[in-house]
Amino acid sequence: MPGGNHTTVTEFILLGFTDDPQTQLVLFVVFLGIYIITLIGNLGMIALIHLDARLHNPMYFFLSNLSFSDLCYSTVVVPKTLENFLAERKAISFTGCATQFYFYAVFATVECLLLAAMAYDRYVAICNPLLYPVLMSRKVCIWLVVASYLVGCANGLIHTNTTFRLPFCTSNVIDHFFCDVPLILKLSCSDTLVNQVLLFVISSLIGLCSFLTIFVSYMYILISILRIHSTEGRYKAFSTCTSHLTAVTLFYTTILFIYLRPSSSYSEGQDQVAAVFYTVVIPMMNPLIYSLRNKEVKNALRR
Repeated sequence: MPGGNHTTVTEFILLGFTDDPQTQLVLFVVFLGIYIITLIGNLGMIALIHLDARLHNPMYFFLSNLSFSDLCYSTVVVPKTLENFLAERKAISFTGCATQFYFYAVFATVECLLLAAMAYDRYVAICNPLLYPVLMSRKVCIWLVVASYLVGCANGLIHTNTTFRLPFCTSNVIDHFFCDVPLILKLSCSDTLVNQVLLFVISSLIGLCSFLTIFVSYMYILISILRIHSTEGRYKAFSTCTSHLTAVTLFYTTILFIYLRPSSSYSEGQDQVAAVFYTVVIPMMNPLIYSLRNKEVKNALRR
């Protein structure tokens, strides 16, 4: 860390949600319950897809990777949050904060790109079924997942490196329940305009490019479905997309709300609610969405 007239920050204080001990205890129980369901749901989904040969196709290959991403995504944030609910001093080391944000950025990016890959998979399956075995071969699927992780690692490395090299003032208090760049930038003594622009540009490129991939894919899917004459055929084609559409809506609504705004419009209360939703609630809901709304998964569970 830079020296000079600035205090060398060795740790950050995470204010979290409240100082009231009773409320913290209630939140601890709620978060712990959600996290246990998240672990069981996502590990169960991964095991189910691995064990059932009928689920060994591209759609479920991406779903198993999405479950792994959700599992890691939640684990980066929730255990430390649970610890802080019970701790009198809610501190996280400087290195721990940087590490937490890095992996948070990696898995948030991976989740975003995997949802786009899943939309492309549905587009090929419905609009180009004859070419599906070629366009969505095992090799192509693996490369799409690897590319998602490479972009995620690069994104995490860029923001972690540029943010945690900044000089910080005497305040080391983060008004949040985990280490997130926009709030950490507020603690810096230096001009953070470049960091804010970098955050906005990279988040926009990843988020909007992924969103456009999903949007265009579903426009073609909708056109193809409307060309199907039978109502049963339309329903069957659309039913393969409903779980994915639900997951996309939940994830992108909160992510775009948080990161594609000027820093001047940040509101701690609103952002904490949105952050709880996409770091804690969504990883729990995704396996439930795919298991409750997907006949193949339900059949596999019965078997």
